[in-house]
Amino acid sequence: MAGGPATDRRGPTARFRRAGRGVTRLAARVPAPWGFVLAVFVGSKVVLSLVGVLALSAWDDVPGAPPADETMMLAQQHAVTPYRWISLWFAWDSFLYDHLVQLPLDQPWRDFGFPLLYPFLARPVAPLLGGHTAWALLVISNVALILQLYYAHQLGARLLGGGAAGDDPAAGRRFVRYLLLLPTAFLFQAALTESLFVCLALAAFWYAECRRWLLVGIAGYFLALSRSVGFLVVVPLALVLLRQHGYRLDPRTLLRYLRQGWPLLLVPAGWLTFMAFCRWQSGDWYAYKHAQEKGWGISVQNPFAVAYRALTGENSADALRVWCAVAVLAVVLAGFRRAELPYLVYTVIVVLVPLSMGPPVHKSLLRYLLAAFPVALVLARWARRVTLDTWLTAALAVLQGALFVIWLTYWTHFII
Repeated sequence: MAGGPATDRRGPTARFRRAGRGVTRLAARVPAPWGFVLAVFVGSKVVLSLVGVLALSAWDDVPGAPPADETMMLAQQHAVTPYRWISLWFAWDSFLYDHLVQLPLDQPWRDFGFPLLYPFLARPVAPLLGGHTAWALLVISNVALILQLYYAHQLGARLLGGGAAGDDPAAGRRFVRYLLLLPTAFLFQAALTESLFVCLALAAFWYAECRRWLLVGIAGYFLALSRSVGFLVVVPLALVLLRQHGYRLDPRTLLRYLRQGWPLLLVPAGWLTFMAFCRWQSGDWYAYKHAQEKGWGISVQNPFAVAYRALTGENSADALRVWCAVAVLAVVLAGFRRAELPYLVYTVIVVLVPLSMGPPVHKSLLRYLLAAFPVALVLARWARRVTLDTWLTAALAVLQGALFVIWLTYWTHFII
């Protein structure tokens, strides 16, 4: 009898210990990058959602909120869902993508302004969510973000690993953290193409570094289908191949390039697929170009002239955005190493191509700059010192927080 109560008292404690050991064993079975990746994803999701709901609740009491030209977007958000921690992730282009998801495929296609990978990926997901096409877009973005963080971890560990010492998981984790600390990185969680594009770009570079060129071609094909600038990424990917063979151009090495690198042809084939779709549906290979010219006034221009006009013009907001583009290039140039030439070229492409679309791009330039992931790579290298890491983290968190509040308070034309 004397042993009975003691056994009862020890019972719950023992069960908690056994449960704790079970959780530990379960966590140990999760491959190392995925545990970190999922923890970072969930943590950022919780923090941004809490900040979002609090900021929107405070904004409700401000007279004249939202601005008059944003009331339509507010109504569209409420139509998606009454839950504000979900609806805040939809803005402008999100609703155009939602329209593309809903267009019937058995009728002639008339909307060519956007590449179709993102909305087409949402089509099979929508029925699983009760037909909610907008929610399906959000699911695709967030799944792409999780995969993006995985590829960032792997690529960062390889590129920042210190050569003969091998891959450095700590450097990979630092790269992931700085990727999520970029000023407009909250857009990775929005119903937009940012997370999908960067995920596919990181995947293509990771497989290129691993010399798995068929996977490079497949990732690059879908990259080009996700955004028009994607097909130009074939240039830095080809530079990775050249670097792996010492940039040699002798006949034997040229044959090796062809034998290993032929899947790179799949990258421009992705955009040609979209052009062929335009030709099939409209009879015009350049229907997307004409739709952008008519709908948004976009025309190909000299990106340096576009940047110069913004910097010397009277619109201070446009000048500030272009200075941000200059800062992106400056950071990558400052942290450039010879082995990272492909990533420098990639950054120049994703910065200059949007500027080549002319003044209409200024409103969305901060969004497009998010594709320049090598900036986070440079910051992660600089942040090896704990003191600098702390200050950089704090500064970027404050800057992103300020821009996130601008996003939340419907002044989205500064960002998108």
